[in-house]
Amino acid sequence: MKDPRFPELTHNQVTKLKDYGSVEDYKDPTRVFALGDNLYDFFVILKGAININDPYNKTTIVTHGKYEFSGDSGMLSNRAAQFHADTIANTSLLRIKPNRLKEAISKNSDISDVLLNAFLLRQQTVLSEISGGLKLVGSAKSNATYEIRDFLEKNHIWHNFIDTDSEDEALELLKSFDLTEQDLPILINSESKVCKQPSVDEVARYSGVLMDFEDKIFDVLVIGAGPAGLAASVYAASEGLEVVTIDSQAPGGQAGKSSKIENYLGFPTGISGGDLANRAYIQAQKFGCNISIPHRAKRLEYNQDHFIVYATNDKVIKSKTIIVATGAAYRRLPLENIEDYEGSGIYYSATGMDVSNCIDQPVVIVGGGNSAGQAAMFLSNHAKMVYVMIRGNDLGAKMSDYLVQRLEASEKIEILRETEITKLRGDHHLESITISTNGENKDMEVSNVFSFIGAQPNTRWMDGIVVTNDRGFLCTGTSLIKKDLTKCDIYSKREPQALESSIPGIFAVGDVRADSVKRVASAVGEGSVVVSMIHRYLSELS
Repeated sequence: MKDPRFPELTHNQVTKLKDYGSVEDYKDPTRVFALGDNLYDFFVILKGAININDPYNKTTIVTHGKYEFSGDSGMLSNRAAQFHADTIANTSLLRIKPNRLKEAISKNSDISDVLLNAFLLRQQTVLSEISGGLKLVGSAKSNATYEIRDFLEKNHIWHNFIDTDSEDEALELLKSFDLTEQDLPILINSESKVCKQPSVDEVARYSGVLMDFEDKIFDVLVIGAGPAGLAASVYAASEGLEVVTIDSQAPGGQAGKSSKIENYLGFPTGISGGDLANRAYIQAQKFGCNISIPHRAKRLEYNQDHFIVYATNDKVIKSKTIIVATGAAYRRLPLENIEDYEGSGIYYSATGMDVSNCIDQPVVIVGGGNSAGQAAMFLSNHAKMVYVMIRGNDLGAKMSDYLVQRLEASEKIEILRETEITKLRGDHHLESITISTNGENKDMEVSNVFSFIGAQPNTRWMDGIVVTNDRGFLCTGTSLIKKDLTKCDIYSKREPQALESSIPGIFAVGDVRADSVKRVASAVGEGSVVVSMIHRYLSELS
C-alpha cells in the first residue's frame, strides 16, 4: 500500500500543474533547495528522482520518484526549508513558485486534497519522529528558555531541546562553542551557527514564521489568530478578499492551549487545540491569506480612506476593514512574586512540552473552566496527583458537565473547593506553595502550577478609540447606544451590524467581544459570519 505521506499525482493532475510552473532538466546531480532557504520552490518529479536529505542526522529521509512531489505545509507560510533536496543525474522536474502553488491549490480541489493531506502528514512525521531541527540549549527551569520553547512548540517549528540541568550533551556543547551558562539560552542551526539569548522575534524571523508581505491596502486585517480570527481568515480569503492576519504568539489563542477539545462538532474522539489551530492556519493560507507571527498591534489610525495599524517588529499595515479577534488572556494569580516563577513553575497552558516536568509529581491547576478541566485530564495521565483548585464551591458553574463527571470520577484528581494560593516559594524555580481553605493555611510541595483563571480582554491598544464595556470587552451591534457611535455618513444611514463596533469597518469576534459565548464553536461561528458584514461595509465604500 502506498505511503500516504508520499503519494503519486495522476497524469491529469500533473498536466494541470504544468500551467503553473516550468519544466527543467538536470543532467548532473543538483541541489534544488537547501535547509534554511526561504521561499523555496515546489517540485514534481517527471523523470529521475529527488533525494530529501537531513543535514542534521546526515541521512536521506525519502527519495521522491516519478509523479511524486517535494515540500510540506511550511511552503504555504513561507517558512524556511528544513532539509536539502538533491536530484540524481538525468532528472526532469516541474518547478512551481510558492505563490503559484497556492493558486493551484486554491483552484484545483483534487490537487489540493492530495497535497495538503501529504503536507500535514509530513509535518507530523518531522515533529514527532525525526530528531533534529534547531537545537535549543538551556535550563528547563529558566523563564527565558521556556518562552522560546513555548513559541517553537505552539508554532510547530522543528527543534530539539537540550536541558543543561539533566543532559551531559548540553554541557559538552557549551564547552565546544566556548560558552558559559551565562550565555544561555542558545540556539544552534544545522551549520553550527550560534545565537546567544535570542529573542522570540529573532527565532520567528529565522524560522520564517515572521514573514514580510506587500505594502498595500488590504481588504481585511485580522488581528488575532485564535479560532475566531482563523475562521474569519479562511472565509474572507476563500471569498476572494485580500487578507492579512497577525498574532502576537501563535495560532490557536486560548483554544490552542487546550490538550483535548471533545465537544467540537465533527471530532467525536476530540482534537487538541494546537492541531485544530494548525489545520486552520494551513487552510487560511491555502486560500491566499498572509499570516505573520509574532506581531502585536500597538496603535490604530484612520485617514478617511482606510485604517492604519502600527504593530511590533516595525510593521505598518493598511486595511479597509479590521477584524479584532485578540481574545482574552488568563489573569495572573494575585501574588506579589508571581513574575519570578512564570515559566519556571507557573504556567498558563498545559501541552506535551510540560509533561516531562510533571511525571510522578503532584500538580496544581487553578481555575474552574473547560481549559482547566481539559488540562487536569491531560496531566492526570502523567502526574502523581492533580489538584484542581477553585475559589467557589460549584465546579459545574463554568465547566461542561462531561468534564465535571470525568474529574470527579478520576482517582488521580482531587477537587479543592473554596481554596486559593497565598504564597509561592523557591530559589530559582517554584518549590512549594501555601494554600488557604476556609481560612486554614497549608503548605504543599509543588513545583508545577497551571493557572486558568478569569480572562481579561486584549484591548489596551484600542483604549479610547472604540467603545468597550466596563471590563474592557468590545461592544458591538445592539449593545451600542446611539451616542456611542462615531459620527459618520454610514452610521447616519444605518445601525451597526451585529459584530460591528462603534466605528464602522471595525468588527469584533470571539472572546474579545462583549457578551460573546466563550466557546470554540461560537468563536468559529462569529469568525465566519462576520465576512458577510465585511462585504456589506465594503460595498458602502464604493
